[in-house]
Amino acid sequence: MTVREILKMGDARLLRQAEPVTAFGTPELESLIADMFETMHAVNGAGLAAPQIGVNLQLVIFGFKNNVRYPDAPAVPETVLINPLLRPLSEELEDGWEGCLSVPGMRGVVPRWTQLHYEGFDQSGARISRDVDGFHARVVQHECDHLNGILYPMRIKDFTQFGFTEVLFPELDPNHDD
Repeated sequence: MTVREILKMGDARLLRQAEPVTAFGTPELESLIADMFETMHAVNGAGLAAPQIGVNLQLVIFGFKNNVRYPDAPAVPETVLINPLLRPLSEELEDGWEGCLSVPGMRGVVPRWTQLHYEGFDQSGARISRDVDGFHARVVQHECDHLNGILYPMRIKDFTQFGFTEVLFPELDPNHDD
């Protein structure tokens, strides 16, 4: 397993449309997923999309028991989600603070659907189908945006609610927000 470099906002590779995964259960896919989890854990991430490490595939991982970057967030099960499809379960949107490993040291308020159905595949090609809400739904939407070349600042409606984490949330350790 290797901790991979995370691309930063401004890198054109983050703006691409990701390609579908076509081969499941391969050693290359398993190695990529292991590297993604190693990378996500090394930087206290809640999730990571393959495009964030320069791999243009429809693959996201997410999940944690507790997270120092989001200390009030409930646990989200560790998940590998490939070729995802998202569908809102209601039209209700909720504003919430988000950060991103590709936009280090910053946070912004982003509207997201409160309830969501997602489906796709795990690394073996087994179908995943879940209905989720709250922070779990927010994380899935955030990570899947990366597959469409969207970074969370592109969704911010009020830029008075966007800034440096150390200013907005001085109680958080800035060393945990990169």
